[in-house]
This record gives sequence, C-alpha cells and structure tokens, in this order.
Amino acid sequence: MIMTARPAGTGAPRYTESLPCVRESARRARLLVTAALYAWGLPCMIDSAILVVSELVANAVEHSGGRLMRVTVARPQAHRVRIAVVDLSADHPVPRQAGDDDVRGRGLEIVTALSDAWGTESLRWGRRQGKRVWADLRPACHTGADR
Repeated sequence: MIMTARPAGTGAPRYTESLPCVRESARRARLLVTAALYAWGLPCMIDSAILVVSELVANAVEHSGGRLMRVTVARPQAHRVRIAVVDLSADHPVPRQAGDDDVRGRGLEIVTALSDAWGTESLRWGRRQGKRVWADLRPACHTGADR
C-alpha cells in the first residue's frame, strides 16, 4: 500500500497521514514531521519533533488496540508547531514515574520535556470513541515568515 501525505487545503498549514497502528509506522510518522518542518523552514526543530512523534505513536500502538492511527503536524501559529496522533481508544494516557531500572514508561516524560504543552482530547465518530494526543513545540529558530 502506498501512502501519501498531503497539505491541508484550508485552515492552518498542516500535513496529515493515516498509518497502520504498528511500531513500524513510527518511521513514516518521523518522515512526515521532517517533511513538514523542512517545508516550513524549521529544520532546527526536527530532532525534538521526531522524538515527540515517536513517543506519541508508540503510545498509540501500545495502548489503543486499533488498526489505524492518524498523525498530524500543524502550524497553527508562526511560533508553534502541533504534533498530534489520533487513535480509536477512549483511554487517555497517564504519565507515570518510571523506576531507574525500568526500560519503559518514560514516553510522556520525554514529551513533557521537549514540548511547551501537551494534552488529550476525546473524540467521537457516531458510536465510536477515540482520542487525540497532541504536543505543542515552539521553534528555537525563526524564519523570515515568523517576523
């Protein structure tokens, strides 16, 4: 199956793609984020943004139990980039305190450290429920369009 990401036609600039809810989709999500940030002249954000999207995708894969997820990277303001993952689980992520020897459980700590803010929104499609988990990042670099 060939998947293509397309910019949104209206509203704030954004790129979005539906992906299988499997670990291997994290690579495609990182490529989507990287492409959007290059298109917006924000390559300085790539390292932080790909870590954030990787963690959000990992949470969806681990906890949603769904077949698909939707990854979006948007630029609602010149000084803000929002990365979001939508899945079909109504369960919202809860930060936890990982122990020193734990190899898992630090994803939301990473998202918190790298973003200005993050949160969740419940979604409904008819009788189906889901959620959007998002993180806002502020560019450390500025383009001419930011001024």
